[in-house]
Amino acid sequence: MPGNATLTLEAAVARFAAEEIRPFATHFEEIPGIPRRLITRMGEIGLLGAVLPPAYGGLGLDCLAYGKLTALIGKACCATRSVLTVHTSLVGETILRFGTEEQKAHWLPLIASGEKIGAFALTEPEHGSDAAGIQTSYRKSGSDYLIRGQKKWISLGGIADFFIVLATNNGRITAFITERDHTVTTTPMTGLLGNRAGHVAEITFTDTRVTPAHILGKEGNGFTHIVNAAMDYGRYSIAWAGQAIAQEALDNMVSYARTRSQFGQKLGQLGAIQQLIATATVKVHAGSNLCRKAGEARQQRDPDATMETIIAKYYTSKTAMEIATDAVQLFGGNGCYNVYPVERLFREAKILEIIEGTSQVMEGIIAGFALKKYYIPST
Repeated sequence: MPGNATLTLEAAVARFAAEEIRPFATHFEEIPGIPRRLITRMGEIGLLGAVLPPAYGGLGLDCLAYGKLTALIGKACCATRSVLTVHTSLVGETILRFGTEEQKAHWLPLIASGEKIGAFALTEPEHGSDAAGIQTSYRKSGSDYLIRGQKKWISLGGIADFFIVLATNNGRITAFITERDHTVTTTPMTGLLGNRAGHVAEITFTDTRVTPAHILGKEGNGFTHIVNAAMDYGRYSIAWAGQAIAQEALDNMVSYARTRSQFGQKLGQLGAIQQLIATATVKVHAGSNLCRKAGEARQQRDPDATMETIIAKYYTSKTAMEIATDAVQLFGGNGCYNVYPVERLFREAKILEIIEGTSQVMEGIIAGFALKKYYIPST
């Protein structure tokens, strides 16, 4: 989109987030869940198809523009942002890349409009980071396939109309696009630390019948192609999500420090508080640069784009947790009270260090990259 059009869209999304999301973010956790009407509104604005081509009802935004919109929504409500991460990135972008023309023509317009909501069914009760060890299975039944197994921690799983589900057959992992029917049951998950409004659910497939036309990509390439690509899309979204929480926590710290008085002066006048704010500011600026660098690398199809995305995701998720923790500390007792947003930011930030690859998994990948790229042979 032209630069001015993108700026106009950013302004519209910022207003949408300020008026229709931020004031209700805590309420969404109590309903519980993001209202379907809000997701429909996101589709009307163009958010759900922001990164999809216009031919499929999308806006065709580049990576940087999409990242900025993700951050605008994430600042207002992390759970609402998860709709973009899951529905648009994990599901939409993956179908765009690997789907047949028929699959793209059918599903992408429905994704862009929000008429149908998609979820990515990978994680299982016993397998999270070890995605290659999934146990949900599929078998042949005539010319069709039957899927059987259980998925867990699936964001949007409680309200999704269809799923990209990963299943294995004698070690061959395949991705299927599976619609909700009487053989697919979902159970809402409660008692969650974060993403309480994200309709997280357990999903059970009981001999769910699909045809060869439901296979996404090729049979057997579910892990090597579908999962790896989807995680890359998801990590880019989470990088901006971490940046969003960090910035929102900093905004709240500064606003509170300028209005709250202790010991006869504003908190912002105290040296210890200034140190917290200064440190947070530097980390927010650094995270912004890393997200931009990852976005530019993706747009330029840089060979290191995936690694730049991982580095950005790793840094901003950890930074979000650090700044949200300091924000709670600055707010004192009020920081532990859900009348104030930093309580929710603190809980949501922790989730980002786990989803789309834990920080520990990311460290291993980053270290492997560094050991190859920055090695100086002895002369």
